[in-house]
Amino acid sequence: MTQDRALEILKTGGNVFLTGEPGSGKTYVINKYIAWLEASRVKVAVTASTGIASTHIGGMTIHSWSGVGARDTLTQYDLDHIASQKKVLDKVKKAHVLIIDEISMLDGKMLDMVNIVCKTVRENPQPFGGLQLVCVGDFFQLPPIARMGESLRYAFESRAWEEARPLVCYLSEQFRQEDEVLLSLLKSIRKNQVEDEHYTLLQEQTEISYEHIEPTRLYTHNADVDAVNMAKLKVLPGMVRKFQMEARGNKQLQQSLAKSCLSPELLELKEQAMVMCTKNNFEQGYVNGTLGRIVAFDMTDGYPVIETADGRTITIKPATWSVAQEGKVLAEIEQIPLRLAWAITVHKSQGMSLDAAEVDLSKAFVFGQGYVALSRVRSLAGLKMLGMSTNALQVDPKIVAFDARFKTESDNAEDAFEQMEDEEIEHMHERFVKACGGTVFVGEVAVTDKKVYERVVKESTYAETKRLLQAKKTIKEISRERDMVESTLWSHVEKLVEDKLINLGDIVHLEPKDWEESYAELKTAIDLCGPEKLKPIYEYTKEKYDYTMVRLARIEYLLS
Repeated sequence: MTQDRALEILKTGGNVFLTGEPGSGKTYVINKYIAWLEASRVKVAVTASTGIASTHIGGMTIHSWSGVGARDTLTQYDLDHIASQKKVLDKVKKAHVLIIDEISMLDGKMLDMVNIVCKTVRENPQPFGGLQLVCVGDFFQLPPIARMGESLRYAFESRAWEEARPLVCYLSEQFRQEDEVLLSLLKSIRKNQVEDEHYTLLQEQTEISYEHIEPTRLYTHNADVDAVNMAKLKVLPGMVRKFQMEARGNKQLQQSLAKSCLSPELLELKEQAMVMCTKNNFEQGYVNGTLGRIVAFDMTDGYPVIETADGRTITIKPATWSVAQEGKVLAEIEQIPLRLAWAITVHKSQGMSLDAAEVDLSKAFVFGQGYVALSRVRSLAGLKMLGMSTNALQVDPKIVAFDARFKTESDNAEDAFEQMEDEEIEHMHERFVKACGGTVFVGEVAVTDKKVYERVVKESTYAETKRLLQAKKTIKEISRERDMVESTLWSHVEKLVEDKLINLGDIVHLEPKDWEESYAELKTAIDLCGPEKLKPIYEYTKEKYDYTMVRLARIEYLLS
């Protein structure tokens, strides 16, 4: 199913399970849906199964939102107590939509308890008290943590799931992996059809192909991660720079945010430290998982300056993570969105896209760990295997069986919607908004709230760069107009070329004077060195041309 079709189905107000392989755009779709709900003034509760996942989507844990907390049972006394709490009453009663991200890690028992709480608080016997339930995730990812002596129960095995009967939207497009061999391997893992040749393929991954970037090591245990990061930092020369997290608002929520945030409360850095970005900032050109190395500290504010794998330098300024309700920020933390990245756990890597990773699966102990680790990278060129147990690539056979059913249900949902007229679907969207007491907008949405605006903007950042290029704006002019650094815009141009969205005529105005002679020399260097990396071309021409000119030459080379 395409992202657009899934979004159409979400807007009807029916219960939905949004799923798909890593990199299929689940988070992108759900953020677009949240934007539409907020613009339509429909109240939405954004939650996730874990604290880390909740920071990725700007929400809170489902445990906190529902008032269930750390309980593993729900007595009548517990239910009465939860239903008497004003904070829970306000959140649950006022919401019209409940989103639960990373549903694979939510135990079925917890989903049942949330269902009961919603019915009780909302005084409505319908599933989840009449809320639209939207579950997001991939059950091939990490499973729930079962308590000692208890058997694992997935969310789809719960009574609440049966009651809700969500429509399945199984996204089929792929936006992360760019390597067909890796994609084939991941698909084989999802089918539990891993052969000897797959193990051989992984054993051959002994080197990272990228230059100027030290890969992140993925381990299954925290002890290994902490030992590697502290040892690496300690041996670096130079002074330690310390950045203390700041917090505001509700104390309990502050603590929850700090615990869930991938950036530590006290961030210690040195020049040449390997780091990872822990938040998305598309305008500045980095995302959660972008790897880099500290090359300097800003002379004005002391903020760290990183160099990324593709040679871009970015000053990383403080970012905020918050918990909000009805547009009001209840708690907020502020920290430099970085963490030491020589090593990280597989658990904390879920949801990230990594440029390069060294993976140690020698101690893999639960279903899905191997799959999650391998699906973090975009290609085998960015993967090095450090170790692998015999069961590291196994997935739960139960998930394989249910996945086939989910695909069938998704196909059936898509067929049903394809037979409907566009006007009928639009009327369903309008009826849902009106039933929630929201506002139906026609044409452009006028939004003044900054948070809503950032999500509502429909035109992608790449499409905007393309439009300005075709208007014959230079990179410097686009930089001023969009308030973006030029290196980020050059990466946009490269992406547009890669996706075949622009042609040579769209960029000829970027050529400097006497370009023909320069290009001829650079083309010779590209012919000899290949177009894969900039540095060999730069060095072959004896640093005669700066990286911007090398980039432009490579772009035109690929377009010719």
